Amino acid sequence: MATLSVKPSPRFRLPDWYTNSYLLSTNAERQRDASHQIRQEARVLCNETNNQTIWDEHDNRTRLAERIDTVNRWKEMLDKCLTDLDAEIDALTQMKESAEQNLQAKNLPLDVAIECLTLRESRRDIDVVKDLVEEELHKEVEVTEATKKALQQKISQAFEKLCLLQEVRQQLNSDHRGKMETLDIDRGCYSLNLKSPNISLKINPTRVPNGSTTLQQWDDCSQFNKNQAEAEMKGAIELREAIALTIAKTNNELEAQRVATEFAFRKRLWEMEKVYSDLKWQEKNTLEEIAELQEDIRHLEEDLRRKLQNLKLCHTRLETRTYRPNVELCRDQAQYGLTEEVHQLEATTAALKQKLAQAQDALDALYQHLAWLQADIACKANSMLLDTKCMDIRRKLTMPAEKFVPEVDTFTRTTNRTLSPLKTCQLELT
Repeated sequence: MATLSVKPSPRFRLPDWYTNSYLLSTNAERQRDASHQIRQEARVLCNETNNQTIWDEHDNRTRLAERIDTVNRWKEMLDKCLTDLDAEIDALTQMKESAEQNLQAKNLPLDVAIECLTLRESRRDIDVVKDLVEEELHKEVEVTEATKKALQQKISQAFEKLCLLQEVRQQLNSDHRGKMETLDIDRGCYSLNLKSPNISLKINPTRVPNGSTTLQQWDDCSQFNKNQAEAEMKGAIELREAIALTIAKTNNELEAQRVATEFAFRKRLWEMEKVYSDLKWQEKNTLEEIAELQEDIRHLEEDLRRKLQNLKLCHTRLETRTYRPNVELCRDQAQYGLTEEVHQLEATTAALKQKLAQAQDALDALYQHLAWLQADIACKANSMLLDTKCMDIRRKLTMPAEKFVPEVDTFTRTTNRTLSPLKTCQLELT
């Protein structure tokens, strides 16, 4: 069975209920009117702002296109200036390399002359003389250093000018690179549209970046770089002409000295070969005398050995006969004969030893003189080999480096070609 709740719920009055319904209806109408007004105003605003935005975007796209054309014209001018500058740098570099090649051509006679002087310091004993060859080699060094100095001065000037050109080129290249980057940026901005995926809001995009310049400053900077490059190129052309003139003046200065030096070498080699031939003849006769004396000494020694055997025989016979018994130990004719033979053999042996000693002394004297002869021959051979090596080295002056093959190796004393019998003897002795 249902029951009433102990605490009844609150109750509103009927007028309040009507009032609440009226307020809700009135407020709904007022809110709809306000919303309609806002919608109308929003549509007007959207139309106006859309038109303004479209025209602003069109105007700025046009400004970007004009700016791209301006920057592109300057880029093309800088392109041409860079091309001319690169051509001048290449031309000056080639002229500098030509001067360096000429300098290197002067270095080769200097290196050859110094190497020849150094090699000739290996001469020994009496052959260490201050001859015409040495004087001509020293003169060749002096002439070469004088020509090198003139060329080195022009090379230094070319190097300084190239540094200036490279500096100007770096400035132009930096300006050109900046314009290329600017073109890339502006073209990228020009290509952007509302559907581009990489557009977004940025923080403070209207700020003026540090280092910003005016349009006039921008134009003046590029004009200054262009004018400076043209001035440096004009100076480089004048320097190239001066270098060419210097190279032309120094091309033939060493030829006469080379001819004089090589003539002195040939004359000195002829003198040494003449002395060498005479010493070789003396050596040959001395060796023949030594051989004959050695043969005689061998005969003397064989005679001594035979006499020693005879002496041993006599000694043995005499010693054995001392064992004869009793009265048989008599001094008979055989005893006297054996005793006389011993004395005779001893005298003969003494005479042979004396003569052998004299022969040995003579042989020692011959060997001593032969050693002096061979030492002087070795000096002459060494000197001729050194001068031959110098002449071989000097072939570098008239032969391309890639075709040069040394004919004589001074350090290993070997030869890469067939030498005359005289030079072969020189190599064997050394």
